[in-house]
Amino acid sequence: MKKLVLITLFAVFFSSQFQLSAEAQSFEIIGGNILNGALTGSILGTATMGLNNSSDFTPLRIGLGIGILAGSGIAIYDVATLPQGQEFFISGMFNDGTNSSIIILLDTVYGAAVGAAIGSAVVLIGNKSFLKGIQYGTSAGAWAGFGFGLVDAFTLAERNRDFLSDHLLNRSSIAEFEFFDTEIKLIQPDIVSYLDLSGPTLNQRIEPALNLISFRRTF
Repeated sequence: MKKLVLITLFAVFFSSQFQLSAEAQSFEIIGGNILNGALTGSILGTATMGLNNSSDFTPLRIGLGIGILAGSGIAIYDVATLPQGQEFFISGMFNDGTNSSIIILLDTVYGAAVGAAIGSAVVLIGNKSFLKGIQYGTSAGAWAGFGFGLVDAFTLAERNRDFLSDHLLNRSSIAEFEFFDTEIKLIQPDIVSYLDLSGPTLNQRIEPALNLISFRRTF
């Protein structure tokens, strides 16, 4: 009876710890996406001010608000598509991260940097205002980087489910364990070929089989 109580308490403790960990991860994904969305929206609002050559802060205010809403939407998407029991991870063209919005944010920043470089080069060649070249180049580059970031985050990037499916497709069994020189495979499909001597003639039969466990050791 005591053993049963201890086992039950251990199971409850373990499940509660797992639940707290899952909830903490969800809060981290939500908070990170909202913050990144706010930063991205602020950058795009500032870029709009730069393209319009205006000191009116309305685009910045609108960009911040839309960024928060967009970050919240991306957070819901990330949490909904996260495989159960997995840590969220995304790998984009140029960056890796623990939420989708970080890919968009960093691509926007990279676009602004590239735009600033191109803008400064153009004005130097044309002998124009250097500050204007930086202003328009950075602003246009930020929007271009944002557009690429959307494609990168939701089309080009690999997520947990991509890594998981690729890992499963490259395995010959449901579960594999390797340690030192030993390999253990669980539930492995196979094809068995054998000679059938039950009839008047000798026949070779091929049938599907399922190995519950296989063990291999190399020396």
